[in-house]
Amino acid sequence: MTRFRLTAALACYAALAIGAACLLRNEARLVIWVFLAGLAVKSWVAYKKETLD
Repeated sequence: MTRFRLTAALACYAALAIGAACLLRNEARLVIWVFLAGLAVKSWVAYKKETLD
């Protein structure tokens, strides 16, 4: 994973989180935010793993 791909993925996750904040209420919004945070962490870990090798 390149730095550009990581940045693009994180930007997409941020856009989805902002969309969820505007469109969803309480529990559904929280579930989506936790899911997107998990994806962001997973993407970051994959980037770090590849750059350390």
